[in-house]
Amino acid sequence: MDTQHPAILTDGRCSMRGSCGSKGLFGKPLPCPYDGPAYEPDDKTRSLLTSVCGEELADGPICCNTDQLEVLRDNLNEAEPLITSCPACRNNFRSFFCHFTCSPDQASFVNITSTQTSSTGQTAVQSLDFFVSERHGQGFFNSCKDVKVGATNGYAMDLIGEGAKDYSAFLRSIGQEKPLGSPFQINFPSSVPPGMVAFDKPARNCADNDLSSRCACIDCPQICPTLPDVPTPGNSCHVGALSCLSFVLILAYSLCLFAFITGFSVQTTLRRREERKYDRLTLVPETISNTPLSPRSHSRELVGASSLARYLDGEQSSPQPGATVGRGVALLDPLDSVQPRQYRLNVKLRRMFYKLGLLTASSPWATFAIMFTLIGLLNVGWSSFGVETDPVRLWVAPDSESRIQKEFFDQNFGPFYRPQQIFVTSAAVGEHGSPSQTKNPVLTWDHLKFWFSVEADIRSLRSSPNSYSLSDVCFRPAGPEGACVVQSITAWFDNDIDNTSPDSWAKRVEYCANAPVDCLPDFQQPLLPKYILGGVPGNNYLGAEALVVNIIVSDSLDPEVQEKAMEWERALAEYLAQLKERALSEAGLAISYSTGISLEEEINKSTNMDIKIVVLSYLAMFFYVALTLGRGCSGRDEEGALTSLHRWVVKFPRLFSQPSSSLSADSRETPHILPRLPRKLFVGSKFTLGLFGIALVILSVASSVGLFSALGVKVTLIIAEVIPFLVLAVGVDNVFILVHELDRQNLLHGPNAAALEQSPTYPTPISPTSRRSQFDSSHAESIDAASVPLYLPPEERVARTLAKMGPSIMLSSVTETLAFALGALVPMPAVRNFALYAAGSVLLNALLQVTVFVSAMVLDLRRLEASRMDCFPCIQIPARIQLVEPTPNGSGLSPLARLIRKYYAPFILRPIIKGAVIFIFGGFFVTSVISIQHIQLGLDQRLALPSDSYLIQYFDDMDTYLDIGPPIYFVSHGVDVTHRPGQQALCARFTTCDDFSVANTLEAERKRPAVSYFSDPAASWIDDFLTWLNPNADCCRVRKRNPDVFCSPRDNPRLCQPCWAGKSPAYNITMEGLPEGQEFLRYLRQWLISPTNEDCPLGGQASYGSAISLNDAQDDVVASHFRTFLNPLKSQADFINAFDAAHRIADDMSRRTGASVFPYSLFFVFFDQYAHIMSIAQQVLGLGLACVLVVTAVFLGSWRTGTIVTVVVALTVVDVMGVMGLWGISLNAISLVNLVISLGIAVEFCAHVARAFMNSGPGLTIDHTAGQERDERMSAALIDVGPSVLSGITFTKLIGMSVLALTRSKLLEIYYFRMWFSLIITGALHGLVLLPVILSLAGGPGFPLQEADEEWMSTAIRSGYEYTPFLADDTSAYSDI
Repeated sequence: MDTQHPAILTDGRCSMRGSCGSKGLFGKPLPCPYDGPAYEPDDKTRSLLTSVCGEELADGPICCNTDQLEVLRDNLNEAEPLITSCPACRNNFRSFFCHFTCSPDQASFVNITSTQTSSTGQTAVQSLDFFVSERHGQGFFNSCKDVKVGATNGYAMDLIGEGAKDYSAFLRSIGQEKPLGSPFQINFPSSVPPGMVAFDKPARNCADNDLSSRCACIDCPQICPTLPDVPTPGNSCHVGALSCLSFVLILAYSLCLFAFITGFSVQTTLRRREERKYDRLTLVPETISNTPLSPRSHSRELVGASSLARYLDGEQSSPQPGATVGRGVALLDPLDSVQPRQYRLNVKLRRMFYKLGLLTASSPWATFAIMFTLIGLLNVGWSSFGVETDPVRLWVAPDSESRIQKEFFDQNFGPFYRPQQIFVTSAAVGEHGSPSQTKNPVLTWDHLKFWFSVEADIRSLRSSPNSYSLSDVCFRPAGPEGACVVQSITAWFDNDIDNTSPDSWAKRVEYCANAPVDCLPDFQQPLLPKYILGGVPGNNYLGAEALVVNIIVSDSLDPEVQEKAMEWERALAEYLAQLKERALSEAGLAISYSTGISLEEEINKSTNMDIKIVVLSYLAMFFYVALTLGRGCSGRDEEGALTSLHRWVVKFPRLFSQPSSSLSADSRETPHILPRLPRKLFVGSKFTLGLFGIALVILSVASSVGLFSALGVKVTLIIAEVIPFLVLAVGVDNVFILVHELDRQNLLHGPNAAALEQSPTYPTPISPTSRRSQFDSSHAESIDAASVPLYLPPEERVARTLAKMGPSIMLSSVTETLAFALGALVPMPAVRNFALYAAGSVLLNALLQVTVFVSAMVLDLRRLEASRMDCFPCIQIPARIQLVEPTPNGSGLSPLARLIRKYYAPFILRPIIKGAVIFIFGGFFVTSVISIQHIQLGLDQRLALPSDSYLIQYFDDMDTYLDIGPPIYFVSHGVDVTHRPGQQALCARFTTCDDFSVANTLEAERKRPAVSYFSDPAASWIDDFLTWLNPNADCCRVRKRNPDVFCSPRDNPRLCQPCWAGKSPAYNITMEGLPEGQEFLRYLRQWLISPTNEDCPLGGQASYGSAISLNDAQDDVVASHFRTFLNPLKSQADFINAFDAAHRIADDMSRRTGASVFPYSLFFVFFDQYAHIMSIAQQVLGLGLACVLVVTAVFLGSWRTGTIVTVVVALTVVDVMGVMGLWGISLNAISLVNLVISLGIAVEFCAHVARAFMNSGPGLTIDHTAGQERDERMSAALIDVGPSVLSGITFTKLIGMSVLALTRSKLLEIYYFRMWFSLIITGALHGLVLLPVILSLAGGPGFPLQEADEEWMSTAIRSGYEYTPFLADDTSAYSDI
């Protein structure tokens, strides 16, 4: 090796000249060192020089000969197709190497540093220094750095400059010695030694106006128009860290709270001052009770509802004679003076339910036969049962925009291919053979050898039973004879481990990672390192933590072809499952993978539900129902089981010490050998009745499935998971309400009702006359309270029970059914089908409860009164003789009702507490609205997978290691691309293309990835097609003798010429003279079958073979697409924002170009729901609230009360949504379903309380105000239905849902336990705290039940009875507690 040092050189001298052989047998020619003057070439050489280098060196001496020029021409032609679209880059590239090779002043900037002996024995150049000025180097680099290569969605710099980011790296890349580049080393020193001059020729600029420099916008950002600004996702109005809405709400709430506290303080001060003023008055004792001004005076006079109307909320009624009723009122006074107002609908509903209850109770077995026959007919529909598992048909509406666009794409371009993706990471094996958490670099020689063998197995893998292999199903971009696309690191080694060695593999990886164009795989498309390596630290490719392998399988609309691919995918999945087990032990590798069938199969696995937890939840709810329903059914104060056992243990020793002759008045004091358990444990239990009620729930769900299956509505996984819980929760509520009311009827009219006769609070009726329905009389009839019998048969009691609670059940059931049915307006099939099934199940369950369950109640009541055992009714337990009279239990209320009556109702109805409640719940509302702003959209697909699914690890690895995003296609149609306006609407590489054409817009959007999410340049088929015609690219060739015949790759080049050679006007970047009409289509058809290879990377077969859809006659372009890639999308927000951005861009292009453009990506069809879910949620919840308003107002007979109930229901839903924001619950189809459920269930917590409030009888004195009247009605309502709402609605749901906290399924835990737990708590608080307060302040006037009017009013008139919730003496012997 010789080293030459620079010397003082003069102009006109050379450093090298001529060719001196090659380095090897197949290497490129090497130049000869030459220290001499330049020479004048002959005409042939000059002509060749001019054709290669242009006019720059057309005159004067040169330093190269013909052989060098031929080698230079061939080398430049390799890069020509990549850079010819930008004249500035192309001409700078040619000028750079032409001056380097032929400049007469070559010796002034080129210095030979070493030589070598060539294969011919001559001395040839081995390395040299090429001194280039920064100005020229930077200008050269700038002219080429933005030139795009559409076929690869990349840049020319990636292929010719190894992705250089500055001019130094670019020059270093093109000067590096490599097989497909320079045959010798060219160094570019940054400093110029004395005696040398840097090459400083001015470089062309892509923005220059001359046609030899001017580039199109897509390759030259300086000339691109600016797009309008688009706000970055998430930007909104803020005041500091708070959003403007949050700030306004907090400010308004704070001002209201301050005003309330101030007003209350002033009012309290004024009231106390007024009281002190009255205390100073000296009054005569006889006049105290008649002083109307005294706030402490109380008149004991009662008023009927008609006269009461004068005092209620401004509603006036005309005074009637005798309207003022006092203690001496006579029953002969006009009836409308003492008979409360009646609501006609209420009366009709009570009469209807009374008749229905009497009919079903009188004929229980006939009811069973009729209803179960109807249920059996509904269940016949199970023969058409089907489960929808296709994710597209499950989550995307048939008429949704994304689904229509997907179908258009599939029909015109073929379905998106089926990717099989594998992640291979290094897993250091711990002591027990488990993978270590520390990830080491995956690239080692042993790992490579192992993976080469794995890929060989995959390529030879055969499916069963048809023995398909990868070659039968793979995607072949070059046509049926081409290679399969397998993107793997093995492709850099030509899929053969023998092409490398333990010593050379690392250099090969680094080389191919930096110059992927020099390591083309068998499918002839550059394989960039981001496609096959993951977790690369910087540019240290050998430190990559993961190998990424993509096996591309073709998809088809033909079911047979699709099944062929799926069969092989099942074989691959089975092989990879086995590989995952052995890779750790054999090679220390961790494998995660996904095949084309994986996601659908894993989502549809039944293990997605934690069956044990679901069953446990049912059992917990069942036992609670069975144990709780038995309370209150006994009329006597009987010991509990624990008390009886304790008494037996204490008395048992006396069995041996006490004389047998001793007697006790109480048999309980007598010792026995066995404990005497209470009868109610065996007889009073309602275990069978509770089980029957739950069985009806299951039967209603099954019948709903049968009904809608017969109608062609398929079941979804949401239905299978949610409906049983939902209907059980709703159905159990009604069971409790009916049983609790029947217990009350038994206390009033059952066999033990005589005990209540001794209570001084209740006067004894005159005589128990024959049974008569309270609904038989007309409104005009006067009814004596004594005509109501004390004892009523079981059928009558059950009928009365349904008459009272039936309207409430109807109110809640109709409201829930309508609310759920509104979900059918949601276009997503999963939500729509759920709504239909839920509405049908709730409606059928309500029908079964008011018929079949009522019949079961009367049978159970007969069993109870016949002293027969629950569960074993054939066993009769005789009644025990009770010698000691039990202590009267007051009103017969349950302990919970007595607690409400004495403590809760008076407390919650205090004025100061009312104000506090309103402001506390107002705070909840403000907090919830603030939290709602932080609800995210989306559903992490990992949550929908079984907890043990192999796809969970795959998705984790994808988030960690995948450095590319999904491809996205912008499809254009409705534009005539065969004529110039249509071409200009799409193209970008020509100066006459529209500024905002499709390709130009995509490139402009790529430059702002924060709002477009684009990562790579778009593949513009029309630009690459028209560039393919460029004679300089030498891709399109025709026969010289017959230009109508295209040349094939096998034709002799001497017989062919460029397609556009000799055309007038010549090929240019203004598009003038380029083909149109049928000529355009003729060239286009040829381009689509031209191979994409090293000779012509612009060929359209591999890159664009499926990008253009021609009609059947092949004479028109129906549609075409432009492909690019998105940034790596890691979160659901990324996917949703990318979806929104793509549609925004497509809409902008459609508006500006006149073409119809839409975006398509594989995931778009699943994220289409999020484009509309907010409006859908508002629509469904808004309509649901409207239904609640109408139904409650109609059933309750008061728009005011209906509005209050609707507002409270709305606040409940808002609070549930607030919890979603705080608890990390995203808004998606599942949570939207749960919000619809929240709307329906919230009605359960409110409807019964509201109806009881409207139907509570007044017990107020004449000087009571309307507010006091509402307080007393609210107190009565809480006592009446509060225990049922708390124990029958709240606790049942809470117990059933709490069990779900134990589930291992994140989907159940997040979207069912968390949301339903929040719903139960907020629903109970709003229904039992906020609703009573608001109704007591602004509730509408009531309509007391006729039964209460007959029995209660007569008693009150005769005894001067005052309403006990407020006037009872707490120290009385007959007080509740």
